[in-house]
Amino acid sequence: MGLTKQYLRYQPSAVFGIIGSQKSNIVFLDIRRTRGKYCAVGACENVLIWDLRTGEKFSILKGDKHEVTIICRCPDKRHLAVGYDDGTIRVFDLISGDLLITFSGHKSAVTALRYDRQGLRLVSGARDTDVIVWDIVNESGLFRLKGHKGQITQVCFLKETNVLITSSKDTFIKFWDLDTQHCFKTLVGHRSEVYDFVLLKNDHRLVTGSSDSELRVWDITFKEQDAADTAESPEKKLKVDTSEDEEEEEVGEENELSILKCTKVGSVMRSGRDRIVSMVTDESESVLLCHGNDANVDVFTLPSEEKLKKHLSKREKKAKRKLKEDDGAGEVTVEIKLTDEIKRMTAVKMATKVRALDLLGEESSSVKCMCLLNNNSIQTSTIHIDNKKAELSDVKTLALPAHRTTPRTTCFSSDNLAILSASSESIKIWNRDSLQPIRTMTCDYALASMFAPGDRHVIIGSKSGRLQIFDVSSGSLLEDIDAHSGPLWSISMAPDKRGIMSGSADHNIKFWNFELIKDTDSTSKRLTLEHNKTLKMDEDVLCVKYSPDQKFVAASLMDNTVKVFFSDTLKFFLSMYGHKLPVLCMDISSDSTLLVTGSADRNVKIWGMDFGDCHKSIFAHDDSIMCIQFVPRTHMFFTGGKDRKLKQWDADNFELVSTLQGHHGEVFSLSISSSGNFVVSGSQDRSLRLWEKTQEVLVLEDEREMEREQEFEEVISNEMEAVVPGETTTEVALAGKKTAETVKAAERLMEAIEVYKEESANIQLHKEECRKTGKELAPPQLNPLVMAYGVTSPTRYLLEVIKRIKSSELEEALLVLPFNYVMDLLKVLDIFLQAGWEPELSCRCLLFLLRVHHGQITSSQMLLPVIDRLRSSTLSQVTQLRDQIGFNLAGLQFLQSQIERSDEVVFFKDATDRLREKKRKRKKRVILAIKT
Repeated sequence: MGLTKQYLRYQPSAVFGIIGSQKSNIVFLDIRRTRGKYCAVGACENVLIWDLRTGEKFSILKGDKHEVTIICRCPDKRHLAVGYDDGTIRVFDLISGDLLITFSGHKSAVTALRYDRQGLRLVSGARDTDVIVWDIVNESGLFRLKGHKGQITQVCFLKETNVLITSSKDTFIKFWDLDTQHCFKTLVGHRSEVYDFVLLKNDHRLVTGSSDSELRVWDITFKEQDAADTAESPEKKLKVDTSEDEEEEEVGEENELSILKCTKVGSVMRSGRDRIVSMVTDESESVLLCHGNDANVDVFTLPSEEKLKKHLSKREKKAKRKLKEDDGAGEVTVEIKLTDEIKRMTAVKMATKVRALDLLGEESSSVKCMCLLNNNSIQTSTIHIDNKKAELSDVKTLALPAHRTTPRTTCFSSDNLAILSASSESIKIWNRDSLQPIRTMTCDYALASMFAPGDRHVIIGSKSGRLQIFDVSSGSLLEDIDAHSGPLWSISMAPDKRGIMSGSADHNIKFWNFELIKDTDSTSKRLTLEHNKTLKMDEDVLCVKYSPDQKFVAASLMDNTVKVFFSDTLKFFLSMYGHKLPVLCMDISSDSTLLVTGSADRNVKIWGMDFGDCHKSIFAHDDSIMCIQFVPRTHMFFTGGKDRKLKQWDADNFELVSTLQGHHGEVFSLSISSSGNFVVSGSQDRSLRLWEKTQEVLVLEDEREMEREQEFEEVISNEMEAVVPGETTTEVALAGKKTAETVKAAERLMEAIEVYKEESANIQLHKEECRKTGKELAPPQLNPLVMAYGVTSPTRYLLEVIKRIKSSELEEALLVLPFNYVMDLLKVLDIFLQAGWEPELSCRCLLFLLRVHHGQITSSQMLLPVIDRLRSSTLSQVTQLRDQIGFNLAGLQFLQSQIERSDEVVFFKDATDRLREKKRKRKKRVILAIKT
């Protein structure tokens, strides 16, 4: 094999400049027993936990490659479930930040997540219209529910019964019985997509939001509820006025087998006319907030039963008084209306459009609201609900470490220690090591930027055609030059550092010299730009560049060509044509021999500067190429495009070296440090990414092999779902999906079964030889795979292999096993259960195999004695486990009662109710003592 050129790998170093992604929601967290201080929000593929009081990052929960779409906190306040754009769900530990569980079942982005009351189950809904229920304890999927025809928008467990409610963009809300795993009720009262819902009054009231201004309200009545109790309950005493909805059709026919009854009782109106985005209520259900795609947040108060009774009595007295004044006779009947139970206060206006919000109840008269805004910031405020206007107070904004809009241009300082990024509203200078903003300066819509020589000044080219000069130390604008009459698309520094060149849409290329002038009111000199000469073109100038030897000037025009001129005389030298669409970016190598161009036609062309010949044309990206730059002192260059990718190329061999994936939006800017060790890129997802050169050697053949493996994994994930023989229902399916990991797990399991059979045969042969010779012979050498697991028997080795398969991948791995391996595995499971090894795992594998291969197993005569033995051994092992768990529970309950008696400490369930009852009795005794 001949010598090949070695490349060093660029790896992602950090993501900065983003506070919260627009696809994610935001949630309050309770960490270190502190409420209202921390929040979690998705930022590209990571979850950032912010300290709202200090405005600093508390921790980062790192993801893989895909963007965060939904976050859900666990009721135990120690875990956080995160859904991603590729359909995976990860569960993190909030204290340590470790990844605990990974669930892979959806084919597209996860759009809804919710824990049950105990935090033992998790339900997820996705864009693929499926709903999956996951077992957190067993770390596996329970089942997949099919029935919706549109994207799932919200999911929720009922607290008291084993029922799940789901809403979708197919305009339906479905009620699922999780015991029988079927949909027993569908609400069809919506005329358009259902985007969110909340449950109130201990799951007896449902409020749904759609694409109109109406919030529909439904009452849920459980069938097993005692009629006498319902008649005496104060909730049922309040009659709801449904006169407004008499013309509404009765939605859905009630089935006698239904667990509950859901009837529409009316609707309330919100201020916004567009679709609802989200709704949220606090823990005490005293306030309900909802918002659309604008900056307004509607505030609804939910009075308690006591307040409703007082309000009812006041209204009744007022009606009686009015009746007396009118000298009328008759009975006064006053009813509580729905607008009294869900009372709209006002619409609170936030700083800008609200993307997501969360609520935290502080006191009886106020709640703390937190909003993720559309401009990459978080706003926290307190809403006083006792005030009729529901005014905001304590408004704080977390916005400093991020741009409000997309960063359009980036560059490094000459010493590579500072990074400049500029957007449509501000310039930020970042410390490369700490990634903290050093200086923030307000500017026009920036399209191009650079550090002036000495790194003490910054020059910005704006969309309005102005050149702005800023002083870095003071952060002030020194001069605002009206340079062009159109957008100033590009600026380039002269290699001798004496001036710059600017190109604009006004068909002009202007040359500027650096000058030091003294203002009349100042004794010190300041930097300015003096116009030297102008080169007029026939088309809009999109990009300009000096050659490093300062011999030529290159300019790309709107007519798809690149014109090269002599820099001293500005005489025409070359015209490079071949692109089908305008050239948006270009660069010249350090030795001034090569020029690379990136165009909107998605091609990169490599040109020679001596004759203007095209060395190579490469189809580089799947969308327009927005930025391109050579690595200093090399013929390597980077490109960034609207396909969200950065690519590294070799201009000598015309080869793709590597693809840097990480951005979740169009890449607009790219800058390489003068040392070539760092690359910074800015994207439409409002994030800035730093890539660092490592000493790891990159082999092109290995890179191509990894790309082929990724394509293979994508093909596997897009395959049809597995079908279990004998199951014809289309409503329930397996929770997991086939992935590369499940295929590898199945291969390891088949290999382990082969090794087990081989080693068992060797051991049996050794025993027969010992019996024939009558001597104790040396045991045969174990297989290296068995020895690698640190076990001494093939049976233990097979058990270890099964144990090391992830619980979430076990069923999919067993599903692809051929039947001859299934027969061998059933015989081994019989050995496991008789020996009492891992009875839970063994029973899970056994029951799944029986479910999948029931017909073949029951018709096999060879497996008949094995199944008979398994029937008795599984029953005995499960009974033993159940007795052990029951004994442990009884012992724990006894210890709990003993501790409560001795220390007057209440544990676990109903703790707050008991403490409240004790306080009430103690207060009553104190009042009686004072009176006596």
